[in-house]
Amino acid sequence: MNIAVITLTDEGLKTARRIGTGFHPSPSIYLFRKTGEDKSAPGENTTESHTIFFSEPPHQLVDRIFKQYDGLVFIMAMGIVVRVIAKNIQDKYTDPAVVVVDDVGRFVISVLSGHEGGANLLAHRIAAIMHTDAVITTGTEAKKDIVIGIGCKKGVHAEAVKQAVFDALQKMNLTLEQVRLLSTIEIKAEEPGLLLAAEELGLPLRIVSRQEIASCVKEHGKSNFVKDKIGVWGVCEPAALLSGRKTQLLLKKQKYPGVTVAIARENFMW
Repeated sequence: MNIAVITLTDEGLKTARRIGTGFHPSPSIYLFRKTGEDKSAPGENTTESHTIFFSEPPHQLVDRIFKQYDGLVFIMAMGIVVRVIAKNIQDKYTDPAVVVVDDVGRFVISVLSGHEGGANLLAHRIAAIMHTDAVITTGTEAKKDIVIGIGCKKGVHAEAVKQAVFDALQKMNLTLEQVRLLSTIEIKAEEPGLLLAAEELGLPLRIVSRQEIASCVKEHGKSNFVKDKIGVWGVCEPAALLSGRKTQLLLKKQKYPGVTVAIARENFMW
């Protein structure tokens, strides 16, 4: 996905750079500088910079680049974003994905072209990089209440992950259409087979930190092997439980070749 990240502040630039670490190729980063100001980015060698400086009002920049990218990520207030994109909006089939992030990366919000343009998936991807939650408001997403936690060995193949997911869903008479997201521990955030499986399944992958799993108070299975290897008692079960609201395990850890899977349901009715 060809994306641009647009920010108005040096604080926002730090967040833009963090976002950029999760994309290959790296996104274009647009940073506002008033005319006459020093056009340098803190901590960055400008001769090797991916930063593009602009001095015109943000709406003029957006008018210029709106159709050049598949996705636009704005690190600024949503009110500003709504105003600067307004006149460029046409329809959900041709507009780029638009995502808004606050300056320090606490919130990642899908704003425009959620499904057809990929803003929902883009928001989830950025949220995974920032170790936070994506805010998705489209109605179809609200009806999805299944979270699948995944643990895997290094070098696992995407097909092994997908087969494990399908088998686990079948055991519970669930369908892929009911799944909101996949979840795993941070040390697996860059596992190629897992990332490819999530992409081919059309599901976002949420990353849960080791600290979150270590402090999980919900009941889940414990493995001495996992504890010895990565310092926590489990991966797939706590990852599933921690990646949704009011979750309850539907399917405890299932072991497959190179993969473990657990299924949780959100907003579980006690």
